[in-house]
Amino acid sequence: MDIQVLQEELAKAISIASRFSSTRVQLPVLANILLEVTKNKLIVSATNLEISVSYSLGAKVEKEGSITIPSRVISELISNLKSGQINLKAEKEILEINSSDFESKLSGMNASDFPAVPKEIGSGGIVIPAEKFQKALGKVLFSVSSDETRPVLTGVLMIVKKGELVMVSTDGFRLSREKIKIEEKGEEEKRFIIPKSILSEILRIQGDENIEFLYKKMDSQVVFATSSVTLSSRVIEGEFPDFEKIIPKDTKIKINADKYEFARTVKLASVFAKDSANVVKLQISKGDVEIVAESQQYGSQKGKFDIKGEGVGGTDKFQIAFNYRFLEEFLSACESEDVQAEFSDPNSPSLFLDSKDENFIHIIMPVRLQS
Repeated sequence: MDIQVLQEELAKAISIASRFSSTRVQLPVLANILLEVTKNKLIVSATNLEISVSYSLGAKVEKEGSITIPSRVISELISNLKSGQINLKAEKEILEINSSDFESKLSGMNASDFPAVPKEIGSGGIVIPAEKFQKALGKVLFSVSSDETRPVLTGVLMIVKKGELVMVSTDGFRLSREKIKIEEKGEEEKRFIIPKSILSEILRIQGDENIEFLYKKMDSQVVFATSSVTLSSRVIEGEFPDFEKIIPKDTKIKINADKYEFARTVKLASVFAKDSANVVKLQISKGDVEIVAESQQYGSQKGKFDIKGEGVGGTDKFQIAFNYRFLEEFLSACESEDVQAEFSDPNSPSLFLDSKDENFIHIIMPVRLQS
């Protein structure tokens, strides 16, 4: 292997790949990054056996070949070199790195020990504009659970059906669902759960190009690709909860509010709520919502914002309590300046909507208050 590449491009590729390397003691090669040279490009790959990445970049190739190099070491070396051309030359298990003012010999491992990872998506993938896909992911990823005892909740349920992609996430206390239009003409509905980790990497992809993805049912794998990056992941096995049953069908109280006023009032309440299990109380009356938070250590507060709505009249007040973080994260995900909330009773799931995106729904379970 003997090539010349630009430091800027190589540093970017290694930075991405290093996030996928593993420190599993039983497989030391997983702590390495694979460098493969074919024809006129360099492919930089890494995997932890659950997820993988392959990043291709242009190179002036003198000799093809491959080697695996410790991720941490090469990442620190390449990122600190000056911009400009770098020469990489591998003989057996030694990689020589040379630039205008630097040279190094780095011990690696044989590339034949490195697991096979997808370097292209193949045929039959679904193409989605990157910005559209990333915007949709931003509306569901925050509701994914971090509880490893329920693996199916640590990912996003994807439902691919004719002309539509449905994405659903829940942590048991809240649920997000988003739909986007896709060019999918197949009649068969496909359902699979993708880990949050690989979807978070898709949010890091920059540019306005398309993202293509393919679900390989026989391999229990999903592959995503752009012109330069191929990401793959095992799907999560198991049955996702029947989310349709959770969506409230009949609600008694509906309010419309300015997103920024709602968020500002929640932020003020959070100062005290952080000391009381993050709980804030919403007291809804005709014309406004009062948010109350109390702290045994610091005191209490009340903040108000105006609403338009139906279901609360006269001097009646409807009280319901939530974890303030759930409200904040929903409001942050909304595109519109106007949001809608719908309630049935203080102990039933509440529905939150974005007036600019009719395909996005968010559900939050209220906190049951002691009487």
